[in-house]
Amino acid sequence: MIERTLASRLTELLTKFPILSLTGPRQSGKTTLLRQLLPNYRYVSLENPDELDFALSDPRRFLDTYSGQVIFDEVQRAPKLFNYLQQRVDESRQMGQYILSGSQDFLLMKGITQSLAGRVAIFRLFPFSFGELQTVDLLATTPERAMFTGFYPPVFDRGLHPSDFYANYFETYVQRDVRELQAVQNLTLFRTFVRLAAGRVGQPINYQKLASDVGIAATTAREWLSILETSHLVFMLPSYYKNFSKRLIKSPKLYFYDVGLASYLLGIKQEEELITHHFRGNLFENMLAAELVKQGYNRNEPNELYFWQESNGHEIDILLEKSGGVLIGEIKSAGTINASFFDNLAWFQQQTDVPVLEAYLWYAGNESQIRRSATVMPWHQVGLIK
Repeated sequence: MIERTLASRLTELLTKFPILSLTGPRQSGKTTLLRQLLPNYRYVSLENPDELDFALSDPRRFLDTYSGQVIFDEVQRAPKLFNYLQQRVDESRQMGQYILSGSQDFLLMKGITQSLAGRVAIFRLFPFSFGELQTVDLLATTPERAMFTGFYPPVFDRGLHPSDFYANYFETYVQRDVRELQAVQNLTLFRTFVRLAAGRVGQPINYQKLASDVGIAATTAREWLSILETSHLVFMLPSYYKNFSKRLIKSPKLYFYDVGLASYLLGIKQEEELITHHFRGNLFENMLAAELVKQGYNRNEPNELYFWQESNGHEIDILLEKSGGVLIGEIKSAGTINASFFDNLAWFQQQTDVPVLEAYLWYAGNESQIRRSATVMPWHQVGLIK
């Protein structure tokens, strides 16, 4: 069994909040983590039609039936429950009384902010991190295999071939989650949209161009990307432009939380394709950016990451704002270090007035080095010293 980094923080706050919320993409291991960490809690899934009907039609009696310490899975399907949960925890004042989990972040957070503000500790669980796999010696030995396999638990727990898992995962997501949202009427177009979005990983998003390629309105493209965000499939890395007067790229960059899903959507069938594939650099950057994001969530201290890019070509892939300055990092998919890899890092430190506290170069090789412009770290050791 692979231990999840988030478990210790979740256990700690169980004694300090009456309700804990755990969101994340489907199949990221939320139910497994909660049932193993809290074996004495009753487990109720509101994907069960009978339980959902009970919760919707008679929420008071539903909570009477499931009193004590309970895990409510996919609780966003029964929004009426949130007001009643507020009353229950205010009366009992019991810490760790309810655990709420779900895969639709927007709906769950809407219920929390409207009814349960101040009563809930909020967590997000994503597919495995590098560190979690390294503890059981399951992290891929090459970046190509890691990019192809991805990090979803079923690929490791059940020994599924990545293509088999991601094909079923994507179709289940479209049929179960997306079709419930009124914003999506044409599922065929939506499938095309997601695949074309995968072709834009690691790039500033151009909503108008993406919409034109799919054959939809730009407003629809924004709505559909929002759906992918609230489903925890993609995230946007915002542009950092504080204290800069030069012309900067301000559109956010698009990434998938799991690079294996992005590889599948791009039609990659074998890991060997990723050695020379024209999307290799984008997918490698996606994998490391997602890992940095997951590391923050696993500490329950999300990293507020940015990228920085001038219109004339200078770019920093990762930027973390700190008190007194910034941490910056470049991501390169080559396995051999080239002197040119340090150019943007050096230019940023020489030409801007933003103090650089630490600079990193992450690459597809396996050696660590200390250079004048940056600390060089192999891909499997990606991280930021906070």
